[in-house]
Amino acid sequence: MPAQPEEQPKAQETESQVDSSESPPLGFWQDRIVEAAKSEWVYFGQQIVVIDGDQESIPHVGTWEDDDDSHSDRINQYWRAVGKPRLSGYDCKQPWSAAFISWIMQAAGVPNDLFPPSRAHRSYLNRFIANADDPFAALIPRTIHQYKPKPGDLICATRGKIKPPEVFEELQDLLYSWRMHCDIVVETSGQTLQAIGGNVRNSVSKTILTLSPDGYVQFTRARPWVLIVENRLE
Repeated sequence: MPAQPEEQPKAQETESQVDSSESPPLGFWQDRIVEAAKSEWVYFGQQIVVIDGDQESIPHVGTWEDDDDSHSDRINQYWRAVGKPRLSGYDCKQPWSAAFISWIMQAAGVPNDLFPPSRAHRSYLNRFIANADDPFAALIPRTIHQYKPKPGDLICATRGKIKPPEVFEELQDLLYSWRMHCDIVVETSGQTLQAIGGNVRNSVSKTILTLSPDGYVQFTRARPWVLIVENRLE
């Protein structure tokens, strides 16, 4: 795991415009998060999942969670980040995507008070929503209709087929009702977004999806994206 730097991140001042095309260039903390996610993806054999409309394919299969001891042990490290040291990749019925995100944030050096390690995505998402009115909030939930994602952000989907919230006020009700899954955005280019997440088809996978013509995440049946966490750490 990379050593934590001495510098501590702070939140950028809030701007009224949330179009990420107007945001500053990718910063130090976003770089660390993206690089940590890419490193784990490489370790797990670079599995790729492509979402094209409502269809999903896996053009390249990587190493799965229970393929061997070393990769199972790696997932044990993710679980240790959220206080579950007895779980590993061989515990295939235990969803580990939130543990993966928590481990990545720790590996990148993000303090726990800014990103609390969580066994379930809804735990940290509820905290971010509760603090969303803070002008210095570092991690801000957005609906998929109001914000264009950038590297270092999280994109989150429900594990059920529902209509995505139109306004921010609907996000909290959604989190109380549905289980979630989140990935880390690692690249955007034109209408293509790439995101890396854990427990995606039994591995650390890179998901490639098509954005709308104006750059927004699109809700699909294959992956019902409903919110984005804007990363304003600097």
